[in-house]
Amino acid sequence: GCGLRVVQIWSQDLWNVDANHLSLVTGLEGDVNVKFLLTGGSLVKVRSNNWKKNRFFKLQEDFRTVFQETHKIIGRKNTFSIDDIDTVRQGRHSEGLEKYTDENMEDRCFSVIFKNRRKNLDLIASSREEAAYWTTGLEKVVRAMHNLSRQESSEHWIFNCMRKADKNHDNKMTLKEMKNFLRTINIEVNDNYAEMLFKKCDTSKSGTLEGSEIMHFYSLLTNREEINVIYSKYACTGGQMSAEDLLKFLVYEQRERSSMSDALRLIEKCEPDETAKENGHMTKDGFLMYLQQAEGMIFNMAHKDLYQDMSQPLNHYFISSSHNTYLMEDQLKGPSSTEAYIRALMKSCRCVELDCWDGENGEPVIYHGYTLTSKVLFKDVIKAIKEYAFKTSQYPVILSLENHCSLEQQKLMAHYLRSILGSALVTEPLGDKMPTHFPSPQDLKGRFLVKGKRMNKLDSFFSSSSALEEDSVSEEDEAANVKMPGEKPKSKMKLARELSDIVIYCKSVHFVSFEHTRDTQAFYELSSFKESKALNLAKTSATAFICHNAEKLSRTYPAGSRTDSSNYNPVPLWNAGCQIVALNFQTPCKEMDLNQGQFLPNGLSGYILKPKFLRNRATEFDPNRLTRGPWMQKKKFHVMIISAQQLPKLNKEKKNSIVDPLVKVEIYGVPDDKAEKETHHINNNGFNPMWNESFEFTVFVPELALVRFMVEDYDTASHNDFIGQYTLPFTSIQNGGSAVSPQLHFVWFFPVAQKKHCYFCIM
Repeated sequence: GCGLRVVQIWSQDLWNVDANHLSLVTGLEGDVNVKFLLTGGSLVKVRSNNWKKNRFFKLQEDFRTVFQETHKIIGRKNTFSIDDIDTVRQGRHSEGLEKYTDENMEDRCFSVIFKNRRKNLDLIASSREEAAYWTTGLEKVVRAMHNLSRQESSEHWIFNCMRKADKNHDNKMTLKEMKNFLRTINIEVNDNYAEMLFKKCDTSKSGTLEGSEIMHFYSLLTNREEINVIYSKYACTGGQMSAEDLLKFLVYEQRERSSMSDALRLIEKCEPDETAKENGHMTKDGFLMYLQQAEGMIFNMAHKDLYQDMSQPLNHYFISSSHNTYLMEDQLKGPSSTEAYIRALMKSCRCVELDCWDGENGEPVIYHGYTLTSKVLFKDVIKAIKEYAFKTSQYPVILSLENHCSLEQQKLMAHYLRSILGSALVTEPLGDKMPTHFPSPQDLKGRFLVKGKRMNKLDSFFSSSSALEEDSVSEEDEAANVKMPGEKPKSKMKLARELSDIVIYCKSVHFVSFEHTRDTQAFYELSSFKESKALNLAKTSATAFICHNAEKLSRTYPAGSRTDSSNYNPVPLWNAGCQIVALNFQTPCKEMDLNQGQFLPNGLSGYILKPKFLRNRATEFDPNRLTRGPWMQKKKFHVMIISAQQLPKLNKEKKNSIVDPLVKVEIYGVPDDKAEKETHHINNNGFNPMWNESFEFTVFVPELALVRFMVEDYDTASHNDFIGQYTLPFTSIQNGGSAVSPQLHFVWFFPVAQKKHCYFCIM
């Protein structure tokens, strides 16, 4: 296997591993596109009409970083990581390239899109062929590095750190270089221990480590005692696990319903030693490889793909939803961009918001009204939504319009929606008679729904009554709150028939009371609630809110006072059955972690079927006062936090900065289930800290519970620093039963810098 091949390279001559060896590991040996990247070349970097400059770019031989020429004096950074790349887009498909380049340059342009808030890198090659080399090569390297096994990726990273530690490039490691290397990989050891380790490996007594001595040092460094203990318990066949031994581990430790064929399949998939594989055995390396495969993860892989019933009415699902989708940053002066819509949609967001205002030259624009946020053309946003809406999920996208436009520009908005979205836009009810409930996500695959104001009832489609050309309607609840300082909020606005007519299943209405809604409003009439109102209703009238949401849709949104684009806790609103809980997707925070965890299962569709007791109009469920009912499925959740591997350094500028990690386990759900426990912190070890701490949680309503694992850097003088987290629904935890028992699983979490996926081991 590839993992063994890397080790063999190191044992022969660790320091002479070049790009040819790495291309073998990644499967890119001899690839012409990658060879082109390794040679490098000049590209035009584009920032504005007036800023287009030639810069040299080159893939480094570590396959992990790209060199970029820079003339900056302050904040100079001349490399970026392959791991930071989200996608590579061919053509003029970024906001910058569309604005600042001509159409005839389409086949020479490409963009590197980064994760998180980092700005895109917009580039122009000298020819179409050269652009193809760059885009194809980068895509191959990104894919290859992503597809490295966990073991290969780990070894690759350690190897790169070793090469960097060899300051004089003499292919040897001195004691000083070894200490620097240990700090680089996030370990601080005292001088006595470092000298003891060095002497243990320096068998030639030469004062330096080289060849097999470095290999010995590596094996000591990467030894996994906690895995050794578990492996030894079941390796009962000549020091290895036979298929029968592995089956016992799967059945007794992992609580899996496995057969002999499952054990043999895992050996075939994970075992790197060909002799062991032929004998139907699994070595310790193979066992570690198994634990780092999908089968060893805490997330139930049966929930990775679409597994829920998608034929229920739309209001029976939680829907991943964004607030102020157009913003990249804060709500006062941050940029508005089509890129923000693309990023939200690629994260499977299924409801995006468009704040529409009159723009220059008769063109409607989107921005945060009466602020210094920049503006983006309405038609450009619709084009971006059209292109990216269904790349991650095929299920329907709701366009939530906050309309502040004049009649003429409203008519143009309607024209753009119809002409750009075409037949994908729902412009009339499905079927040939007046519906009595929502269509399903399955019925609406690949379709767009507009949420906004409508002049008349939906049954006008099935009558011969003529509609008005325009009418006055009450403003959107959220739109009515947007006004100039000192200005009175408007209660009415003019609505153009053209825009009114394309609002079908999501007609916005003002909320009066649950009784009023039940008695007077149709199923397709939905209300938006600001967070304070929504959270109050979820606390004081939860059962009524749930019954309301069993028939209708509800949208909630953050308070206007959150000018920093922070977020509110979505969990109490999901507990109350609210479907469209809109969050600021542009802001990394705990609330967005919970949102991403909630929508992690079901094929990243952006739709999660609500529990049955939240879909029942006669339900008696109250999340704040639990009573007996189908929602009560009490479970004990046992967790043992064992160890972590390769946690990132948070302060890379400080050479001696080493993390002191601790792990928190948090439960979110109904109030009775909310809990948090944490391990002690480990001093000065982010490379391989070990805790071996056990926790137990009681979960009463597992169908509404989320589990969040968080790693922090302990600080005695201030708040702990966030390192990374992983969140998933309780019901998507691997295996289970009447209780969720200890099982050996790896939790892959996402560090704040997104440099690499790190992991810790739980049981």
